Amino acid sequence: MRSSQTKKMTVLINALSARQGGGQTYITNLLDHLPPCAPITIYVLAPDTLTLPSDDPRIRRIPVRWPLENPFLRAVWEKFRLPALLSQFGADVLFCPGGIIGSRVPRGCKTVTMFRNMIPFSDVQNRRYRPGYMRLRNFLLKHAFLRSMRSADLVIFLSDHARTTVEAHLGARLGNAVTIPHGLAHAFRRPLTSQKAAHAATLPLPGYLLYVSTLDYYKAQIEVVKAFALLREKRVTNEKLVLVGPEYPEYGQLVRKTIADLRLQDSVLLTGAVPHAEMPEVYRNSIVNIFASECENCPNILIEALASGRPVVSSHYPPMPEFGGDAALYFDPRSPGDLAEKLAALLVDPPRMKELAARAENRSQLFDWESCAQRTWQSILELTRN
Repeated sequence: MRSSQTKKMTVLINALSARQGGGQTYITNLLDHLPPCAPITIYVLAPDTLTLPSDDPRIRRIPVRWPLENPFLRAVWEKFRLPALLSQFGADVLFCPGGIIGSRVPRGCKTVTMFRNMIPFSDVQNRRYRPGYMRLRNFLLKHAFLRSMRSADLVIFLSDHARTTVEAHLGARLGNAVTIPHGLAHAFRRPLTSQKAAHAATLPLPGYLLYVSTLDYYKAQIEVVKAFALLREKRVTNEKLVLVGPEYPEYGQLVRKTIADLRLQDSVLLTGAVPHAEMPEVYRNSIVNIFASECENCPNILIEALASGRPVVSSHYPPMPEFGGDAALYFDPRSPGDLAEKLAALLVDPPRMKELAARAENRSQLFDWESCAQRTWQSILELTRN
């Protein structure tokens, strides 16, 4: 076998499913931190919205003419066209960070995939959706993920919790695997530069209780709103609750109904999605950051909240304690009373709030994109040494 020390390695990254958000952030940081001396050529399949580094000649985009926004057409293209590209470019590795390896690879080409989506593996969360598209989608995704991970030469997990979940399904059939959490953008570590985020002059300054996440069943915004109502019964609460994030429409309607039923329209603010570049200021202007999700793989929002230098009150469901450690205060997201009690005790204890804020900021230092990228490239490069 030729040594990776003398052979120039070719990696094809299939990032066609990375259409927005975390998927694009991951690819961008992975390519920005490509080892400077590594003898490697990277070919990238990605949407036009993904900007690639322009100053590294080792990174090249492969243009695609098909309308691959459609998942069905994308699957057909990957099955019948991608194998020819792998042969054409002499790919040593096919890397599918979206989680699904949808094509055969030439002999000698290694495959790498990632496990990113926990929802298909949670029967509890899937039962919250009405029978129909979402349940069917999650069922199909679960089996596609397992098939890809079973066949891959390397599986990258984002948390030990995710790895344990998959091992329970695959056992010894899961081969080479590594756990590499995502990193954190440097912008989230900068000191507070203003008292108002550029996005929203409407944010209720000088402080608010903040929960950032897509409005969806497993994110438990309804329970957070109910906890806020209980908190107002326990103490004089001048702070407002701010919910930031896009909506799964059916659940968003239920959140609004809960707010109206509890007569909290003047005290709970739903901002919708906020540009990612403006989120550091949104976090830092909060008094407390809440994270109530019941099901995560790698809770990027929790990591961002830790870096804000504000106290974090988090769901006790795994993998949240794996990421928050002793830097967060934990609660049961299915119990509004538990969250209300934790918030009530914390808000009247400034020394405790200061201690948690410092611990949170220190804990966030464990999550770094440069380290994430270095470990990822090292794991991929080692495939050709075996």
